[in-house]
Amino acid sequence: MASELIAALESLEQEARTAIAAASNTAELEAVRIHLLGRKEGRLTALVRGLGNVEPADRPAVGATANRVKQIISTLLDERVAELTAPAATAQGVDLTLPGRSAWRGARHPVTVVVDEICAIFRALGFTRVRGPEAETDWYNFEALNTPLDHPAADAHDTFYLAPGLLLRSHTSPVQIRTMQAYQPPIRVVVPGMVYRRDPFDASHAPAFEQIEGLAVDEGVSFVDLKATLAEFAHRFFGPEAEVRFRPSFFPFTEPSAEVDVSCLICSGRGCSVCKGSGWLEIMGAGMVHPRVFENAGYDSERYTGFAFGMGPARIAMLRYRIPDIRLLYESDVRFLEQFA
Repeated sequence: MASELIAALESLEQEARTAIAAASNTAELEAVRIHLLGRKEGRLTALVRGLGNVEPADRPAVGATANRVKQIISTLLDERVAELTAPAATAQGVDLTLPGRSAWRGARHPVTVVVDEICAIFRALGFTRVRGPEAETDWYNFEALNTPLDHPAADAHDTFYLAPGLLLRSHTSPVQIRTMQAYQPPIRVVVPGMVYRRDPFDASHAPAFEQIEGLAVDEGVSFVDLKATLAEFAHRFFGPEAEVRFRPSFFPFTEPSAEVDVSCLICSGRGCSVCKGSGWLEIMGAGMVHPRVFENAGYDSERYTGFAFGMGPARIAMLRYRIPDIRLLYESDVRFLEQFA
């Protein structure tokens, strides 16, 4: 009796293989499943009921065969369901049942993130975001900003000249003049944009980079306003614990002028390799607008005063994100940008 039941189970396995493979749609396959594994009238169910007539010593062997056949039939049914419900392959042989590759959705460039954050902080302080042309004249780029054309900065070795008297701007400061020519005080503007200099492309220099200019003009503006505004910016951007200091400096278009430093973000002012042991990081140059710049823009330098500042957001982005080489900011490799998504 046991041998006959085992033979019937093995025969059912072969029958199931043929019937499952022959099913052409899910409805036919469901009918095959009920015929084979149905609880009331299924072929396998009927054979398993015969275990009661098998000698006790032979039941384990018959039961093991029944379980094996049931597992094989169930697996064959699942595989055939997947085949019948999967999309058809294309004519080129592409298997559309494979999982799709995840698409890179893009990420904002770290410098763009920093520029937008800086502009948002100054917007909260009453500044308007403006832009200006990247191709400028000698007058706007140098002379109007109290920089004579015999100054080293105006030399062809330092500036990209497009034609006589026409160049790619070396800073965003020309927008100061254009803004003052277009509007009367009070003025508070922040100017992001690309600038171009004939610098070597190395770990800390690039021939094209982003810069942000700031300008505030009104009656009675003093160096106290300059210090308060830039200190508030530094605390909002770098954190309330950041310390700020101003060091005397020189720029042709501001007087007095200063370099603005913040306590090192890496070592909290204790001194490290990033800040070269000083505990401070330079973030911008600033100063009170030179009276001659006001006169070149058509303002009364006896009536109006103001302050200006300029910073490199690429440098700030490198500090914030611990980027060791400025050239990484110009890479198109999405693996670099994915870090900032």
